[in-house]
Amino acid sequence: MTAFLAQNLAPIMFAALVLFLLLGYPVAFSLGAVGLAFFFVGVELAPHSHGAITLSWHLLQSMPGRIFDVMRNDTLLAIPLFTFMGLILERSGMAEDLLETVGQLFGTIRGGLALAVIFVGALLAATTGVVAASVISMGLISLPIMLRYGYDRRLASGVIAASGTLAQIIPPSLVLIVLADQLGRSVDDMYKAAILPGLMLAGLYAAYVLMISLISPSSAPGLPADEIGHRQADGSRGLFSLGVLALLSALFATFMMHGSRYRGIDHAILAMASGITFALAAALLNRALKHFSGRSLLSTIAERVTFVMVPPLLLIFLVLGTILVGIATPTEGGAMGAVGALLLAAAKRHGEGDARRFNLAIVRQAAEATAKLAAFVMFILIGARIFSLTFYGVNGHIWVEHLMTSMPGGMYGFLIAVNVLVFLLAFFLDFFELAFILVPLLKPAAEAIFRSAPEAVAIAKSLGFAVISTTDAAGVVTEQVADVTPFVIWFGILLAVNMQTSFMHPPFGFALFYLRSVAPKEAYQDKVTGRLMPPVKTSDIYWGAVPFVGIQLVMVALLMAMPALVMHKPAPAAKPPVAATAPAALPQHEGPAIERGFALDPAPPAIDGVEAPLSGPGAPTLDLNELPSFSAPERAMPQAAPR
Repeated sequence: MTAFLAQNLAPIMFAALVLFLLLGYPVAFSLGAVGLAFFFVGVELAPHSHGAITLSWHLLQSMPGRIFDVMRNDTLLAIPLFTFMGLILERSGMAEDLLETVGQLFGTIRGGLALAVIFVGALLAATTGVVAASVISMGLISLPIMLRYGYDRRLASGVIAASGTLAQIIPPSLVLIVLADQLGRSVDDMYKAAILPGLMLAGLYAAYVLMISLISPSSAPGLPADEIGHRQADGSRGLFSLGVLALLSALFATFMMHGSRYRGIDHAILAMASGITFALAAALLNRALKHFSGRSLLSTIAERVTFVMVPPLLLIFLVLGTILVGIATPTEGGAMGAVGALLLAAAKRHGEGDARRFNLAIVRQAAEATAKLAAFVMFILIGARIFSLTFYGVNGHIWVEHLMTSMPGGMYGFLIAVNVLVFLLAFFLDFFELAFILVPLLKPAAEAIFRSAPEAVAIAKSLGFAVISTTDAAGVVTEQVADVTPFVIWFGILLAVNMQTSFMHPPFGFALFYLRSVAPKEAYQDKVTGRLMPPVKTSDIYWGAVPFVGIQLVMVALLMAMPALVMHKPAPAAKPPVAATAPAALPQHEGPAIERGFALDPAPPAIDGVEAPLSGPGAPTLDLNELPSFSAPERAMPQAAPR
């Protein structure tokens, strides 16, 4: 019995953690308690494990250092900064102004208010990155308007909750910061990979609303024309003037970026900054012209849209643009975003004279909420450190890797199994808990599968990534992916979109709770029409969320089927300078050859003083670019000279 327990301590430990979580104990304390209890058990069973358990009492001495490593992690410092930025913006009234202005543009279209909510939700996601701020703001502002004009309660509730969760996939996202840290990848790479899936998800939401408005027009009616303020003020020239301003801004951005060395998302970010700068300058000149001469070149709606849209767009460039272009780190971008949010809120208060939108009490409330979230994350991380020390000491990571790599279906079988597991666990755990518990266990298995799976090799070849071919003593050729980093980032984006469903799962989705807290629970009298409006039932919120959970799962399937949406072809490597004297011809080697992106060295590097063979069965296969898991215990890793 003792030998059986020693050989199977890893699955028993994982089952004990699941049991504690199901009993309702806090996640941080469940992780720490299970980790410490099984550490004592593992030390006692180590002599009977035949080397399977490597725990000893001396390992406890490393625990203070591991906890200190968590506290000095610069990447995680971005979480409280982005949280504080989002809370300040939520209280500054920016969401209210955006919803009112965009609602004026889309209002007469069927489903226009719902489309405005999706558009504003995407903008708030790119500025705040906080689900609670987005859902509560849009629930307070847009839900009464949608109910006033006859929107279906389920559709209105589902659109608001789903649009708020876009903050979890559109950068700057807290989920992506945590996943980047747990997967050992850079935050800016995760941000670049998530932009297109996030925008596609918002597009799928909009397509669903348009489909509902065509099938059932009464569920998403358009606003009456006399309710649109800019039509009364501008007449027919309002939207025309806005279109001309948008066209001129686009032409100016194209001119400024002509011949630029930036490509891809960097080019788009800088072009957006140029375009909005031109639009802001035009609106300021128009206001000055109107003040001094009484004439106006821009319509009222064009000027209003410019002044309302420019602040969040400038904040997007200040935070996201500087990170993606490489000017700032995520932590520095979060700090600039927090300062920028304070300045925007102060400027808004000064411009409108509304002290309720920004004062010292609001800053104090935002700081307190940020401190609570930071403490919550810190305690979960400390518990995860304690748990991982024991779990890795009983070879739990090897057990998980063997369990996952032995699943039928190859790489796609692994991805389907993992996403089903994450989807089911999301009913009970939020994204922080999933990221800190599950991701470190899955990372080694994912890297092993992506390195050697035939499906991964085929994807790498199709996208132009490097592939290594090796030949064993029997002449059998095997192929491996040279660098699994793009695949791990793809895996992280899949998990991020899947974890997004944790906010929408009935009955424990946090976005549903946030909306429930601001939706009317009893019949109320509408302030505009004076009609008695029925309340929004909890069942309406839950049933309204179900179609959008299905859309999120469709997005997971699309990303799984089309990895090129996330993984982009690498830029060609720069050629090394040519020496003045031509080197001697390289000897011809039989055996492995690197197909793409690499060249054979004239002399193989030495590893630990022993010359490494360049080919044959003894050829090195260690991927030196991979770092150990965030939750793995510190241990000496073999190092080799870069090739």
